[in-house]
Amino acid sequence: MHMEETIGRSAGTLLSADEAAEYVEFKRTKREAEILLTLKKIIVDASRRETDGILLKKACEFAKRAHASGILLSPVNVPYARRLLHGEVKIVSLVGGTGETLPAVKKAEAKRCMRAGAAEIRLVPCYSALIGGNLTYLKREIAKVRRAVRGRSVILSLEDHTLGEDEIALGVRAAAEGGANGVCVRGETPLLLRAEEAASGKLFVDCSGVENAEQLRSLLHLGASRVVSRCAEEIGEELRSS
Repeated sequence: MHMEETIGRSAGTLLSADEAAEYVEFKRTKREAEILLTLKKIIVDASRRETDGILLKKACEFAKRAHASGILLSPVNVPYARRLLHGEVKIVSLVGGTGETLPAVKKAEAKRCMRAGAAEIRLVPCYSALIGGNLTYLKREIAKVRRAVRGRSVILSLEDHTLGEDEIALGVRAAAEGGANGVCVRGETPLLLRAEEAASGKLFVDCSGVENAEQLRSLLHLGASRVVSRCAEEIGEELRSS
C-alpha cells in the first residue's frame, strides 16, 4: 500500500495522490517551523576559554542557521563575532570575570563590550556580596552597569554552583531593584521555579547548562524565557530526529 493511500485511509478520508502528498508536505513544514521556533529560544554558549577562532566561527554559523536568540561570548571574542555575524544574531557578552571585580571595572568593561558590538550584557555579580546578603552593594553594581550600557539589556548571572534557592531569590530581588531586565539561573527545575516566584513577572528568567532536547522542552514548559546551551547544535539534531 502506498503511503498516500495509508494516510487517506487512516484519516478516514479518501485523498487523491496529490492531496496526500500535499498533506505530507504540510506536516513536514509544520514540524520544521515548530523546531525553528524552539531553536529561537536558544542562546548558543560559546563563552568557554577553549573557544578558539575555529570553534567561534562554527558556533556563529550555527547560530545564524538556527536563527538563535543570541550567542554568549567572553568579551575578547565580541569584535570577531560581530564581523562573523553581520548583525544576524544578537551578541550577549559576559561581564564581571569571577564577579569579585569592582563595580567601576564592570561598568567600564560593559561599555567596551557594547561599543564592540554586544547587544546584551550578562553580568556576573559579586558572589561574596550575594552570599553575604549585601543587597545594597548588589543593587549598586547592577545600577552602574545598567546606566553604562544606555538601554541595552542587562541579565544578572545567578548560575554559580554555590548558589542555592535563597541566594537565587536575593539575586532576583537585587536584579529587579537595580534595574536589570532579567536573570539567568542553572537549568534545574527548583531554581527556575524559585526565580520565577521571586521575579513575580517583573523580570524574565533564562536557564543555562541545558544539555538535551528533553531538558530544553521541560524548562520552556515551566516558563523559562530562553535557554543557554553549549550543546545547541546537538539539540537541534535531536529535535529533528525525535
